[in-house]
Amino acid sequence: MPIVTFSPSGASAEIPAGGTLLDAARLARVRLEAPCNGVGTCGKCRVRLDEASRTRARIVATRNLSAEQVADGFVLLCSTLADGDLEVTVPGSGERGLRILEDGVRLDLPLNPTLRKRFDAERRCTVVSAGERVLAEEGGDTTTRLYGVAVDIGTTTLVASLLDLGTGARVGSASALNPQVTHAQDVLSRVQIASEPEGLALLHSELMAEIDRSIGLLAAEARIPRRRIYEVVIAGNTCMMHLAAAISPEPLGRFPYTPALSGHEHRPAAALGLHIAACGEVYFPPIISGFVGSDITVGVLATDLAATPGVTLFVDIGTNGEMVLARDGKLQATSTAAGPAFEGMNIACGMRAARGAIERVAIEGDDIRTTTIDEAEAVGICGSGLFDAVAAMAVLGIIDSSGRFTRKAETLPAPLRARLRPLDGKTVFYLDGEIYLSQRDIRQVQLAKAAVRAGIDTMLLRNGLTPAQLDRALVAGSFGYHLTTRSLIDIGLFPADLDGKVSFVGNTARTGAEALLTNHEARETLRLVTSRVEAVELATDPDFTKVFVAAMAFPAPVRPALSDAA
Repeated sequence: MPIVTFSPSGASAEIPAGGTLLDAARLARVRLEAPCNGVGTCGKCRVRLDEASRTRARIVATRNLSAEQVADGFVLLCSTLADGDLEVTVPGSGERGLRILEDGVRLDLPLNPTLRKRFDAERRCTVVSAGERVLAEEGGDTTTRLYGVAVDIGTTTLVASLLDLGTGARVGSASALNPQVTHAQDVLSRVQIASEPEGLALLHSELMAEIDRSIGLLAAEARIPRRRIYEVVIAGNTCMMHLAAAISPEPLGRFPYTPALSGHEHRPAAALGLHIAACGEVYFPPIISGFVGSDITVGVLATDLAATPGVTLFVDIGTNGEMVLARDGKLQATSTAAGPAFEGMNIACGMRAARGAIERVAIEGDDIRTTTIDEAEAVGICGSGLFDAVAAMAVLGIIDSSGRFTRKAETLPAPLRARLRPLDGKTVFYLDGEIYLSQRDIRQVQLAKAAVRAGIDTMLLRNGLTPAQLDRALVAGSFGYHLTTRSLIDIGLFPADLDGKVSFVGNTARTGAEALLTNHEARETLRLVTSRVEAVELATDPDFTKVFVAAMAFPAPVRPALSDAA
């Protein structure tokens, strides 16, 4: 059978003749983007074959590759078959220097963990308990070693933290790419894959193996044995919770999208593939609905949203545009399918927030200026740079309100005209070197921002509110943290009335999960708050379609009046 070797890592895999290079990459655990799950529509699984390897490969399709790339030996993993041994070169390194936000705002709560240890001097043993339940007895006095782990499972990334439950201190942090992205970028695709037993087993095992690896790293760095970790609190969207618990998410793919897991429950850690204390458990916080999960409920806890007076919009901008509208303690929650564009996926030059990604685009005189992560040579554009770029293009008139490239390019300043050039017969806008945005890229961003804005506007409309009546907006999540108020408003994702009212609260899924580890009462508080949240299904709202169409338009320029609250 053919052996496929990947450079520069040296990883290899043996596959049957006629198997795809994508199969080989997955077997070799080479992490490459394949957000379309190998159907050949995204063009992200781009690699290079030398001349000798090309004679031993069958190239089925070259969709999304330019003529120059094909001539230079580039192929797509998903549409290239191996008939013999191949050497594959992976360009760049998508995970090198991957920037993952780990922290966020937190609620100040007293230290009162669910987990307890009590030394029984008469029997010379330590009793480990969770609330009223006795979990285990340990020989000797181990009361000074009591640890828990909080995990935020994002659609794209994972963040874990190790807490000393005797002091409440965070003693370590770890982050990684969610391994499921190699199979599917968005939640709905993962629901589809995991609706079959084999797919569920695959996505569950890969996810838990990565979490277990992170726990091992944290324990090693803190120089504590794994057996002194007794609980793991996992927060994530509803699909991620199902996959972590090894429960089929199939009901999330069909109306009425009823989850099979409601949360506020424990499961044995060992049964889920986590190597901690033998009596260790995993706590799943409560969820709201099929598409509003515990990442949002623990975010509500971290920001104390239920106790915040006035009208507050809490929104996690990402592949799932989850949001909560709070009016003096009354909460409504919903989710919109923004898709993977905000993560740089489905964008021709899109990438994750790693070294060389364009992360900022600013208007400078009659031109634009780009900034890359680590000030490295531009190799692509990540979500924050994409937001900035499209916002700047709208403000400068490079695209009109409908999102089309201007038909009056001759009226643009010379530096901007020079950036509008043809590529494969179509006009694109060059940002830095060979990094560009196409008309299709603009449409992807437009659809994503319209989905989130339509969710916001529909929620306001349902409550008889106008944007001006919002007292504040809290933007949660790693992606949202790297955005600016100016770009959010210039692109039309937020109404202009939110200028000066936006706060970026960071990874509240992680800090909320930590609060559940360190304060027992927080769990019951969150359960009660979640039980009173009204879940809003936008697909059945009579106004949503009309609002969505209106949200597609880019607004008139408002930059001069804005105060940047980045």
